[in-house]
Amino acid sequence: MTEDIVNPNILTDFPKLHCPFVRQIYAINKEHFKLHGNKFMLRQPNVYLAVNKVNPGYEWVFEDKETLAVEKLNGSNVKFKTEAGRLVALQNRKNVIDPLQIISGKTFIVEGIFRSIGKNYVKTDGEQAGELIGPKVQGNPYKLDYHEWYPFEKTIKDLRYNSFDEHERTYDNWSSWFKDWLHSRLYQKVASKKGWTDKVFAEGVVFYNLKRKADGKTWMAKLRRDMFDWYYEGIEIYGYNKNGEMDEETQKIQCCI
Repeated sequence: MTEDIVNPNILTDFPKLHCPFVRQIYAINKEHFKLHGNKFMLRQPNVYLAVNKVNPGYEWVFEDKETLAVEKLNGSNVKFKTEAGRLVALQNRKNVIDPLQIISGKTFIVEGIFRSIGKNYVKTDGEQAGELIGPKVQGNPYKLDYHEWYPFEKTIKDLRYNSFDEHERTYDNWSSWFKDWLHSRLYQKVASKKGWTDKVFAEGVVFYNLKRKADGKTWMAKLRRDMFDWYYEGIEIYGYNKNGEMDEETQKIQCCI
């Protein structure tokens, strides 16, 4: 029996991030679902929206001045482990990836990691998590010619929205910000190098609180543009109320989803 070349270590999946607002399911017009469902990546004729109620346990997002707002990259979560500079484990979420599987394998993931090694993003030892972006990932919103793995630690430093503390942290303010002004900081960096002047919207924001992390408390949350009703242009949403109040007719519709 020969020894496996690839280390069989199974890494923990990156923790699921929750919305700082309560979210509720609303039914949508079924004909509109048929017409626009694929565009908005909807699997069923309903949408899962944030409402103007704080998710219990996430008050810190609104109240703690230590909270940061960082661009949420629109890619694919990739985590790996290195030991003495050697890649010993690699996962795309819970899917274990063999970096030596070059035939019918996800070589673009390895490509992204190696490109990031060249940029000194990868540590010699330890586990690292980040977002894989590029031509074969999520429609390539950043218009990259290559794949790249972007560590989450780097996003906190380089993709932070510094104006976050200049505005009141309310549902209405964030809805307006996300709808009209939440442009991708990463794309801005790419565009400046290419001489482009256009902008693209960020997928959303990840809220970090490093002080809470040090204290062993919940320290991350996320909010995406598709958690707001205005995102679903051309789709009728039944009974949506930003305050999360449903009338009797809307409740009946939800029961029939």
